[in-house]
Amino acid sequence: MADYLVIVESPAKAKTIERYLGKKYKVKASIGHVRDLPRSQMGIDTENNYDPKYITIRGKGPVLQELKTAAKKVKKIYLAADPDREGEAIAWHLATALNIDINSDCRVVFNEITKEAILESFKHPRPINMDLVDAQQARRILDRLVGYNISPILWKKVKKGLSAGRVQSVSLRLIIDRENEIKNFEPEEYWSIDASFEKGKKQFDAFYYGNGKEKIKLTNEQQVKDILKGVKGSEFEVKNVVKKERKRNASPAFTTSSLQQEAARKLNFRAKKTMMLAQQLYEGIELSKKEGAVGLITYMRTDSTRISDTAKT
Repeated sequence: MADYLVIVESPAKAKTIERYLGKKYKVKASIGHVRDLPRSQMGIDTENNYDPKYITIRGKGPVLQELKTAAKKVKKIYLAADPDREGEAIAWHLATALNIDINSDCRVVFNEITKEAILESFKHPRPINMDLVDAQQARRILDRLVGYNISPILWKKVKKGLSAGRVQSVSLRLIIDRENEIKNFEPEEYWSIDASFEKGKKQFDAFYYGNGKEKIKLTNEQQVKDILKGVKGSEFEVKNVVKKERKRNASPAFTTSSLQQEAARKLNFRAKKTMMLAQQLYEGIELSKKEGAVGLITYMRTDSTRISDTAKT
């Protein structure tokens, strides 16, 4: 029988982590959130300090019951949800449901699913960070207040089924501002003159810069024609050649934003597909029967370009 219960978010992640921790640990998954605001009502007491009303999410009853049963058979429970505000809130909800003291060392976090990172994280458990929990709750409450008050207006004025909220409202404003910039843009004509030169077996390209004293901006076709007419039949001379070394650094590791941009540009992936595949790489992919599932990337919801020490070595 295991001495410790570890609760993570994903079942796929649970298998990998359990293999790293050993026989004394039993790892189970909450499969995301277990509690949330009710769908059928606002769920926010606006008259009482905006106190949220949480209920068990429909369909999560059996999952929660399984966790409660497993919790009774172990000496200690560790909450190992993802290392972000959402994960901290999930840990808090689980602590509340399983009667775990949030001030005890019950929370473990890791940014990569490698054996070294997992084992190191369990050497430094900590209490639940209520600042992160409150940040997530504020976001969730704002979603509900904005969404439930504005969405019905969209249904009446635009189309049934549309949703408005914290993100959609700001995104719409950004789109409108950008559209106004496009409408107010004043086009400006410009020209360029490019030339190809050959000296013996050497070939090189050059572009028109100016009259030798200053840079000249080409703004119309007649100006270009006059310049071409003036240099026609002339001999050209290379006055100076500068040789220098350039250092080219490797691109930084992907952040959430740059990962989605590159996947869209090179593979035509939507953000949802990109993040789904990244989640699988984070949780672990079966490389071989001997190695089992191995996490191949560090945490993918981040602005950090940190690289795992394991990957560096």
